[in-house]
Amino acid sequence: MSLSRRISIIAGSAALLLTASACSGMGRSTVGMLQFRGHDSPVELSYSNTPVKGCHKIAIPKGATHVVNHTLVDVVLYRTEDCRKADRADGIYVGTTLSNVTAPASLPWRSFSVIH
Repeated sequence: MSLSRRISIIAGSAALLLTASACSGMGRSTVGMLQFRGHDSPVELSYSNTPVKGCHKIAIPKGATHVVNHTLVDVVLYRTEDCRKADRADGIYVGTTLSNVTAPASLPWRSFSVIH
């Protein structure tokens, strides 16, 4: 193998490595929309392209009782504002393209996290 070919291979590998490491720092987000609504409320709140990392507070003053997941990822809903489980009933899983409604006597959802 000639020296110029080796240098070309090394330079190409280095460029590929730099490109891959630069892209890995980009924040990934959900593809699609999450829709939330409060109990008997006509107001609907939508989140689109939400980051997949972290806990996300649902910005409905009294919390959400209806959710529709129009994303390509699954989410977990919590009754606390910081994605912590308050009791065994918390941590409701809602798969992609599914919806959920709280039971009449239960507390509303206050936050969600993305399963990635």
